[in-house]
Amino acid sequence: MAKVSKNARVAQRAANAGSGRDFVKVIKSMKDPETGKYTYKELMIHKDKVKEFFAENK
Repeated sequence: MAKVSKNARVAQRAANAGSGRDFVKVIKSMKDPETGKYTYKELMIHKDKVKEFFAENK
């Protein structure tokens, strides 16, 4: 069985820095002022921009 050193795993993680693990799925409910019905907005965004997404149109 092959063994992988801790340093190799850390280097591999750095190589995958721009991968899909940095993205999260967010769902925001929005109420229509005319009908009162709710609609849902789903997006895949970078995890650093989650607060900005929920702060807009409050």
